[in-house]
Formats: sequence, structure tokens, C-alpha cells
Amino acid sequence: MKLKLLIALLFVQLGYSQQRTCGMEQNMERIMNDPIARQNYLNLQAKFEIELAKLEKNPNSIASTNATIIIPVAVHFPDATSPTACLRTLAQTQIDILNLDYNGLNQDISQWSGASGNYPGVNTGNMDVRFVLANQNHPAGSNLVNGDLAVTFGTNFLGGADSDGNWSGYMNLVCRNAGQNLLGYSPLGGSPSNGQTVVISNSAFGRGSGCAGFVPRSPYNLGRTLTHELGHFFNLSHTFSSSCSNSNCNTQGDRVCDTPPSNAPTYGCPATGSVSQCNGENALTVNYMDYTNDACMYMFTAGQATRMLAYYNTISSQFVTDVLSTNEFFTNNFSIVPNPSKGIFNIQLKSVLNDYSIVIYDTTGRVIFEKEYVNNSELNQIVTLNDTMKGVYLISIRSQGDCLTKKIIIE
Repeated sequence: MKLKLLIALLFVQLGYSQQRTCGMEQNMERIMNDPIARQNYLNLQAKFEIELAKLEKNPNSIASTNATIIIPVAVHFPDATSPTACLRTLAQTQIDILNLDYNGLNQDISQWSGASGNYPGVNTGNMDVRFVLANQNHPAGSNLVNGDLAVTFGTNFLGGADSDGNWSGYMNLVCRNAGQNLLGYSPLGGSPSNGQTVVISNSAFGRGSGCAGFVPRSPYNLGRTLTHELGHFFNLSHTFSSSCSNSNCNTQGDRVCDTPPSNAPTYGCPATGSVSQCNGENALTVNYMDYTNDACMYMFTAGQATRMLAYYNTISSQFVTDVLSTNEFFTNNFSIVPNPSKGIFNIQLKSVLNDYSIVIYDTTGRVIFEKEYVNNSELNQIVTLNDTMKGVYLISIRSQGDCLTKKIIIE
């Protein structure tokens, strides 16, 4: 009898080990039980709702802001006994996965063309974002120098806690034991300025053969656990957060109207369109915010991308801007809209740059506009060129000795 009981318990444990587990809800419970953390969370959510309303009111503003978002990342391996090239490579591999998944460039998204018929009105989405390992101006005490990638080892990062002010302003990814039966967790709407982290289990970080003590294990060995948890950081709930009696997709469930209502997670790797839930609609099992295996999730929806962008806009000023090489920042941070223009246009930034100058030349090299921006926190600068002739002009943006030049057409 005892032997049968032990065998039954073993099968139960094996069953749990084959199901995705996320600790976002438990993490949020801790946050909401802390009065200061709770108020910080509520303040961010109030700002987010204003930003989301702006984007939903004017969807064209999403497409018009054409500079790629740059997010500085730090990866921490607190359980590693010493730095290794293998773990640095594993960190970069995981970053590469994020950049594919969040921009809709992952190879398996090609499956959507055959699956989309099961989901009328649903389109794939992307954030136009690039996650980059920081390489400059690391925090004091990190034992990193300029040129080193922001990957730390054996530091007992945070002492097991979920935030650290020393690393405020970074997108902190921590690879460690996430807790019993958990693959990872994140806040629902994270705060970089508070040094909050996304935690991923040693057995679900990155892809490939991994490194000693950090081996991604099937069926969670394609790096999608972090794709899922980072979605929470950017304020996405699980797609199965709905009650089938919900009447308003804007205020109930996952609050994303182009994800079909679902009231239960989907595990494993079901055939697309085979899981029917609320009102007979097909659950979007291929979505990153469900619980399917890594190989069977491959997309965000357009509505989810808009929600994440609204949250990024809410917290963008919290990210540090001096931890990447200036050229990297310049190349991806600035956009000029509209271009061509009638002489009035916007210089748009995706991240705050405190001190910089803008100089505009005509094709003969004559300066027709020059202005310095000091201690600036604005993400948008309006430039007006009065009585300017039609033609091509050069805009130079300068900061800390570096310069980026772009063309603008006045018509």
C-alpha cells in the first residue's frame, strides 16, 4: 500500500513538473501587502491608464513614433561560483530571444498564417524594441568596468529579495531558484527605478545546452519563460484571466480586447484551435501569456503590444540612459516626424537624454537652426523653421562628444 502511495505521489510530482508555473500572482500579493510598494504600484497604474487612453484614442501615433525603443539590461547569476564565458553567452542568447519574440521576428511566428483562421480579428503585434546588455558606467561595487557587459556572478544579488536600488534604472533579469515548482515571476507592471527584477529559474533561462548548473530543460528550453514573465513586467496579465461572464474587455479579464476570453490556462502543446472555452471561442493557446510549452507559444497580439507600449511610455524615464555606448543610443533613440515636412516637425526620443544640442544645416553648410537642451526631460521637441526654402537639410544631434546626422526634406 505504501509503495502504491509513493508511486502515485511520484506521478503527481512529475505531472506538476511538466506544467508551466508562474509566480506573478504571489509576487503581486507581497507587493500589495506592503503599503509603500502598493502605493507606488497604484501611482504607476494611474499614469499608465492615461497613456493607454492616449494610444487607443490615436492609434496612428504608434506608427508615427518610428525610433526603436532601447532598454538597458543587466543579467545576474547569483548562484554562479565564478564568472564564465559560457554564462555570458547564455545571457546574450536569452536577450536575442527577447528581441525576436518582442518584435515578431521569431521563426515560428510563420505558423500564424495557418492558425489565424481560428481567431477572427486577431493580428500579431510587436513593440519595436531592442533589449541591450549595458556596457558602460556600471554601479559602484559591481566589479565591472567600462566595456564589460552587465552580467554579474556569485554576488547573491538582492540577497534573495526582488529589488535592489543599486541597480535601479536597468531591466534586471535574475537567473536563480525562483521558488518551489515555479519557472519564474515578475511584478505586474514593474518599476525600473526601484530596481525591480524578473526572476527566471536556472532550468528555464535561455536555450541550447546551457552551462553547468544552468541547463534549460524541455519543454521550457526555448527561452519563452522570460518572454512570458517580461510581458507581466510590461503590464500584461495572463490571457486566461477572464471570467466567461465578463461583459467589458477593456476593464475585465486581461483587459486586452483582441485576446479571446479564456478562464483557464492551457498546458502542453494542443493543436491550434482545439481548445474551446468562453462562449465557444477558441483559446489563444499560441500566445506568450498562456501556459503552453515553449515550442507552442509564438506571438503577442496587436492589442497586447499597444498595452506594453503604453506601459513603456509610462516608465521610460525610469531607465538609465548613460549605460550604453552613445552611438548605440543615438542610432536607435531619435526619430524625425513628419519627414518630409512643411517646416514644422518633431524630434522624438524613446528615452530621456538630459543634455544635447540640435544643429540644422542647409546643403551649403550654413547653420539655419541651433539650440541646446540642458537638464531636459522631454521626449518630444518641436522645431519650427520659418521661411525655409524647399529642399534637403541635415540635422545633427550632439551629446557627450558624439554626433548623429539625419536628413530631413522640407517641401
